[in-house]
Amino acid sequence: MDSRILINDVEIFNGQDEATARGNILIENDRIRQISAGPIPVDPAAGTQVLDGRGRFLMPGLIDAHWHAYLCCNTMTDLLSSDPSFTHLVAGREAEATLQRGFTAIRDAGGPAFGLKRAIDTGLLPGPRIFPSGAMISQTSGHGDFRMIYERSHTGCGCEAAHVQEIGASWIVDGPDAVTTAARENLRQGASQIKLMTGGGAASLYDPLDVTEFFASEIEAAVQAAEDWGTYVMVHVYHSRGIARALKAGVRSIEHGHLMDEPTMEMVAESGAWLCMQPFTAEDNTYPSPVQQAKHLQICEGTDRTYELARKYKVRLAWGTDLLFDPAHTKNQNHGIVKLQKWFSNFEILKMVTSGNARLLAMSGARNPYPGKLGVIEEGALADLLLVEGNVLRNLGLLEDPAGNIKVIVKNGTIYKNTL
Repeated sequence: MDSRILINDVEIFNGQDEATARGNILIENDRIRQISAGPIPVDPAAGTQVLDGRGRFLMPGLIDAHWHAYLCCNTMTDLLSSDPSFTHLVAGREAEATLQRGFTAIRDAGGPAFGLKRAIDTGLLPGPRIFPSGAMISQTSGHGDFRMIYERSHTGCGCEAAHVQEIGASWIVDGPDAVTTAARENLRQGASQIKLMTGGGAASLYDPLDVTEFFASEIEAAVQAAEDWGTYVMVHVYHSRGIARALKAGVRSIEHGHLMDEPTMEMVAESGAWLCMQPFTAEDNTYPSPVQQAKHLQICEGTDRTYELARKYKVRLAWGTDLLFDPAHTKNQNHGIVKLQKWFSNFEILKMVTSGNARLLAMSGARNPYPGKLGVIEEGALADLLLVEGNVLRNLGLLEDPAGNIKVIVKNGTIYKNTL
């Protein structure tokens, strides 16, 4: 059955232009059908739901380009020791909270999100659109190797798989053939892009930040597997050597990059690849071991300089949160947007977290699970919209209180919140 929503008298930020326009919007099914400065007539018999915006601020739904729908809301202890059915129920509850914070789409940067995506897409659970990567692909001892130190075998010997592989969090593989198999398995399950770990990280136990992970031939194997399916590879990496290797292998999205030098930033710009960064600060994550916490603090120290270099070389810059293993911190997702004010104007930030991030998501090409235009308010675009109390271009902090300030949330032409 067709559905129609008419939102009257709103100040429209279209996701691309700083100038707003007062007008009315008609949504039919999952699309924005008409935008008009004048009245939009509707047939009362058609059952159109009419909302009176009264001059409130209408904007595209928020997009988090580096979110972990399963890993953000479960502790490491729960992931390694709890029944997976419990941790998936936790992720389902968090998905609804994510949508209620105004995030209508996320790019999942690794983890078992395929079942959650299906539950959301079929209407079983409320939640954002999910662009899934599937299990993170890691080398032995790499950033996705979360085995206990006593777990020896993990692949290829007929032995029991490591727990992180059993739950779909990581593939731990070595060699081009094994990387190819892992990438193809993720694509078989429905990955919209492939996620590789090509450098050390804070959350992992065995790899220092300075290590370079995966040989060039291994990264090239993942890139070829992804390109054969019409999509791309995103890589976790902080330092210059790992970034340069990934770019030369054909990687299209660098995740993090906080420790890169200026020549490497110039290389990112020249390649046309995306840099998906996070405005990391010390309070974002708290790790259980001093070694992990020290790595986290070193990453945070690189945030300011990396944003400045990204601006200098005009790289394709995206935003994501990368909150991990701490359910108490997921509520800070919106705060990650506000922190960007140190380097960008409110308009630049809103454009980044709507139409900018949408352009990155669209690189999944034929593997895009949601064909259509996201991150913008224009006729024919997918109907993902937020109606906010107050002008967000003037006061970005309004997004920090989504419960109070986001009055209406529409995703895919369906109203998931209405407190008008």
